Parts: sequence; structure tokens; C-alpha cells
Amino acid sequence: MKKITGILFCSLLCISALNSFGQNFYKERVSRDHIVSFGVGPSFAYIDNGGQYRDFNFAIKPSVTASVLKRMTPVIDLRASLGVQWIENGGNPPTAIRDQWFFNGSSFTVKGSSIFFDVMPTFNLVSFDNHIYRSKVNLYGGAGLGIMYTMTEQKKSFSEEERPTDESITTGYVPVRAGLSFKIGPYSDIAGEGTALFTFTDNIDGNIGSNRWGDHLFSAQIVYRRYFIPKSLTR
Repeated sequence: MKKITGILFCSLLCISALNSFGQNFYKERVSRDHIVSFGVGPSFAYIDNGGQYRDFNFAIKPSVTASVLKRMTPVIDLRASLGVQWIENGGNPPTAIRDQWFFNGSSFTVKGSSIFFDVMPTFNLVSFDNHIYRSKVNLYGGAGLGIMYTMTEQKKSFSEEERPTDESITTGYVPVRAGLSFKIGPYSDIAGEGTALFTFTDNIDGNIGSNRWGDHLFSAQIVYRRYFIPKSLTR
């Protein structure tokens, strides 16, 4: 009797294990084609009163970005990103430059933040059909279009007594992103990501024409990525 009971018990354990394996295998056959990501890291603004960039004499400020991605094909993702980057003037402009700013009525100092939203396709170097079978390391990148709203406090001199004025500007921009991702679990990646936001204006800082190019934002972030299935698809 004990022998029969032992056989039945072992059989039940095997059936339970096979059933669990079968359920997990079936569950993972449904590819997790949605990704949410969160990134944080240092950034700088290429602006007219930003500093001496060739000498690496400029302000480094934080940036934060949250994104949602939908995998369209084994290679292409569609990405929507919302973020904020803080900006500030920097460096020590020479007297000739200060005189030019004074006569042009340009801002000497600027401090504030840019809120941005963009949509872009991204391309994976190593394609994959299912999140379980993605490579341990992958390279991705892309470009798109976005809109940016910047709020700043600006002053027309370096005087501590001058009261700053509140300014704001809305502009479009072209985001360019590239990253190197590492698989850290069946549903998670960690990535190093670089971003350039090429704006359509030279007046984010209240200072026009001192630099050769317009005003642009750059950042480098550590990004956590998580694959998921929307609840509507799991019912």
C-alpha cells in the first residue's frame, strides 16, 4: 500500500511539474512587444552663453527621460519619450564677448529647464522575434521629431543685484538617440544611452549669434528597460 501511495504521489508531482512547465512555455510564446524605460544622467546645453566648450568649461546638469516603446518588427521599435533637462550658463567669457552681449542686449546668465516630448523609430542591430530569445547585447538607435518647452530666468549682466526676468519659449527639435543594451533578466535590460536634441531655435538662452550653431541639448544616461504585456492582451 505504501509503495502504491508513493508511486501516486510521485506521479502527481510529475504531472504538476509538466503542467507548470507547459503553462510557462505557452505564456512565453506570447512575445512581450511593449517596453517601458526610465533613464537618468548628466547633460549639458550648447547655448551662446553656455561656456567655453573646446576647453570643457561649461555647466553639467541632470536630465531624466521616461519612454514607452512598441515593437513593430524584429528590427524596428516605435518610441515615445517624455523628459526634462536642466540648463545653466557657464564658463568665463572674455571682456570682448561681454561687451558684445551688452551692446546687443543679450542675456549673460540663464537658468531653468526644458521639458520635451518626441516620437521616433529605433532600429535594433540584432533582430529578435521573441523577448526571451533576444541577444545578451544589442545596439540600437534612431531619430524623430519632437516639441520642447523651456522656462528660464535670465539676466543682462553678471551683477548679483540685478533681478532676473522670467522667459519661456516653445520650439520643435530633432532627437537623435543611440544606446548599447545588456540583458539582465528575461524581462529587463540595462543600457547606456546618448541623446542629442537639435532644436530649431537659437534663443533658448536669450542670447543669439555668439555661437556658430543654434541651441542644442545633449545628455548621457543609464537606462532601465522592462518588457511587458498590456493587460488587454492577457485577458
